[in-house]
Amino acid sequence: MDEWWRNAVVYQIYPRSFQDSNGDGIGDIPGIISQLDYLAELGIDAIWLSPVYKSPGLDNGYDIADYQAIDPQFGTMADMDELIAEAHRRNIRIIMDLVVNHTSDQHEWFKQSRRSRNNPYRDFYIWRDGKNGVAPNSMQSGFSGSAWQEDSRTGQYYLHLFSAGQPDLNWANPAVRRAIYRMMNFWLDKGISGFRMDVIDLIGKDPDHEIRENGPHLHEYLQEMNTATFGRGDFMTVGETWSATPSLAQKYSDPRRNELSMVFQFEAMQLDKQAGKEKWDWRPLQTAELKAVLNKWQTQLDYHAGWNSLFWNNHDLPRIVSRWGDDDKCRVTSAQMFAILLHLMRGTPYIYQGEEIGMTNYPVESIAEVDDIESINMYNERLAAGAKPADLIAAINRMGRDNARTPMQWTNASGAGFTSGRPWLHVNPNYREINVAAAKATPHSVYTMYQRLIKLRHSEPIITDGEYEPITSVPDAVMAYYRSYEDTRWLVVANLTNKEQIINLPVKFKQVLITNYSRVPKTLVNAILAPYQAFAVVVN
Repeated sequence: MDEWWRNAVVYQIYPRSFQDSNGDGIGDIPGIISQLDYLAELGIDAIWLSPVYKSPGLDNGYDIADYQAIDPQFGTMADMDELIAEAHRRNIRIIMDLVVNHTSDQHEWFKQSRRSRNNPYRDFYIWRDGKNGVAPNSMQSGFSGSAWQEDSRTGQYYLHLFSAGQPDLNWANPAVRRAIYRMMNFWLDKGISGFRMDVIDLIGKDPDHEIRENGPHLHEYLQEMNTATFGRGDFMTVGETWSATPSLAQKYSDPRRNELSMVFQFEAMQLDKQAGKEKWDWRPLQTAELKAVLNKWQTQLDYHAGWNSLFWNNHDLPRIVSRWGDDDKCRVTSAQMFAILLHLMRGTPYIYQGEEIGMTNYPVESIAEVDDIESINMYNERLAAGAKPADLIAAINRMGRDNARTPMQWTNASGAGFTSGRPWLHVNPNYREINVAAAKATPHSVYTMYQRLIKLRHSEPIITDGEYEPITSVPDAVMAYYRSYEDTRWLVVANLTNKEQIINLPVKFKQVLITNYSRVPKTLVNAILAPYQAFAVVVN
């Protein structure tokens, strides 16, 4: 297979926080255009653009009011056309974030749907009668509370798997599907290169049987979508699938099934929460478990007939260097370790804005500082149930989505070079030390590590096409694996902790490909790894 996206590196932009061009404190499309040269220099192949559609902003754009209009805070459709054109001039493709599980309650379809039970758009959404004055069943929202909202105008409940302002579309209605496909073709015809499909594993839901993910018609809908839209060209699609297993990911991404290019799966990203609990219920990461999950996804998915994504960060996750690394004394080396470990695996790697300079979480002291609706809802719900405010703030500081959404740190100037005005969300005070200008001026920065890894991926087919073999004869705190292609073999080693580790690998190597320390042990027999040390070598 020679699809362009197999060898690509994708960079996610969260538009509100990337670059403000007009001083209103909100990032925008002209701001993105102004930084395309930066992205070209970094070496990325595609931008995953988080939503810029018209939206009331209840969930920062993941509540879409008009799929074919640009929200004025981000610019105009002319700006969007210019972004696509200017990106293409630099050989950068645009991947649009698309939410088709639900819309905003301000979308015209829903405004019509709620007017009466016999409105032509009524069946665009999922309406049910209550039972003895309560919700139709016990389905819960991902943003706390019941997934059913009573609407007094017609006396029925509508389904919302997220906030009440995000009613779920009824994918069982062919008219809904046709309308979605027309809209997708509108964007493909504009010159974008594909879609990131938000919570796509929910569109096949069966609410009457309380089935959320992987409903009975999910893959049927995806195959129909493929035929009607992106299957007609060289487009990339990645589905957000929190419920995916390797076998399910194979279904999504096997080209013979005509569904998606790849999926985002989150098994590794849930290892530091207590079993059966929510993400706020933390437990320390066990490195042995992390290794097992990463190796599982490298070995149990058939990469000759399917594909996977690689990521540590996105707009919904805390910064990896703060979460599982050391954002203080070992910030640079731990950030570089995570980069080396991930980018030399099989799959398409995604970089979230600021990851390439080692941006960190930004702890808050009170709920008044929090913007994220998910965090606020959790705080209020658990506070009412008797939880202590300090414990809830600690949970938000560890796992809240605002951690990823603080403005991009470009320079050490006021506003971090993000805006000349007051930023919509607080800037991390460490912008004076952690910023793009400083990273680019430092020879062995996190930025230069990402730049080198991207160049390696583009020049060495072993990364995309090579086989993967996990190494089990290392301590739990160390992850090691071989990559093999034709007559070439690489060894990748990473110390996942802030403690020295000893490895005993009786192999000889002839070349150091990349490392986050100044030197690699001359022999790997009883070798000492420094905290967060990582490297890749060519073995004999």
